[in-house]
Amino acid sequence: MSESTFELDLSLQVGKYDVEKLLGKGATGTVYLAVDTFNGQKVALKTIEPEVFRDPEFGSIYRSQFRNEASLAGKLKHPHIAHILEAVMQEDSGYIAMELVTGGDLSQHVSPETLLPIADVLQIGFKCCMALDFAFKEGIVHRDIKPANIMLSEGSDVKIADFGSAVLRRSQVVQTATMGSPYYVPPEQIEGEKPTFHSDMYSLGVVLYELLVGRRPFVATRLNELVAKILHEVPVPPSVLREDLPAKIDGVVLRALAKKPAERYETWTAFAHDLSAAVRYVLPADEIPDSERFLSLKRVAMFAGLDDAEIWELAKAARWSRAHKGEAVIRENDSGTSFFFLAEGEGKVVAKGRLLALLNPGECFGEMAYIRGGDEPRQATVEATTDMLLAEFEPQALAMMSMGAQLQLMRALVRNVVDRLVYANRRIGRGA
Repeated sequence: MSESTFELDLSLQVGKYDVEKLLGKGATGTVYLAVDTFNGQKVALKTIEPEVFRDPEFGSIYRSQFRNEASLAGKLKHPHIAHILEAVMQEDSGYIAMELVTGGDLSQHVSPETLLPIADVLQIGFKCCMALDFAFKEGIVHRDIKPANIMLSEGSDVKIADFGSAVLRRSQVVQTATMGSPYYVPPEQIEGEKPTFHSDMYSLGVVLYELLVGRRPFVATRLNELVAKILHEVPVPPSVLREDLPAKIDGVVLRALAKKPAERYETWTAFAHDLSAAVRYVLPADEIPDSERFLSLKRVAMFAGLDDAEIWELAKAARWSRAHKGEAVIRENDSGTSFFFLAEGEGKVVAKGRLLALLNPGECFGEMAYIRGGDEPRQATVEATTDMLLAEFEPQALAMMSMGAQLQLMRALVRNVVDRLVYANRRIGRGA
């Protein structure tokens, strides 16, 4: 949840949490900035008052939604999903402690005067796709994707929050609510069909449309008019409403907004890939977006043992650059402790004027300096034979990653070294 500008000081303790100030108040609950008295961690603490659960008309719905969200405590560990740390549900009340996200939500960037850069919006969409794909694989459809439920943490990094309306496909929770926020509800959900990941995909398409042009694809003053538009009208292409928006981006957003689920992207991954590709239309050629970094690591067999969270750790730990054909990336006898990952392009390894090996995308080089842990001279020169996309990893940055990610990385590097030794032995055996 977001830390906002409310300044109401409170002296209140909820469970093990000391409440510091009010962050926001909604129809069903109140969110506070609080501190865990055991470890000092600041959290967003959402509390539900007894009168909410006792509401004669909607009490059972609110209780079901709260139970849904509470059931996710300790689960859905993904860098772009707000982590639920703890949940306590009592007979007439309850509270949920969540990861504190300090950048506000995306609803502050949906007017023409407050729009984010186009590249940032596309990156936000990419990260949401990967997060929702992770949730779907865990059996969860969010069902209430909207700007207010997507929190900004830093740059284009986001955290999806508020899974209270989610459909947990593997649980026994009875779903009593039929709709999320009306503007973001897909046609099939209006018609009473069971929500699927395609429902979330439509809602995310509405969010991206709104973030790109500062208005929703369908607007009406009455609910029945809005429903008719969602069911039957075709949205105006986003580039028509924003001069600096390339028309090539229209197709990506409009495909997510297709009336029939089968006409949308077949997978979250396919949607994410198209959003990543669309960034190239709005960024300088030498800039390397987060999505390109993530995908270049994700598709490599050597990193198959890493989950998405660990790949994001790697992507952020690296220093990314492009090398041009003929450029020496590392030089023989120069000192260094880092190793490199070749994401795109080709290169050659030369020692004392002799060609030792050719490098292809997905390979690492310079890893012996990292494994040995000393600032020792490089044993060979690596030269780009085509333009390259490179990730350089320094020991200090890698040491900040989780132990699980470090272990998987070391295993991958050792396998890489073994493969090279096997190849070298085969060459020796052939008399090469």
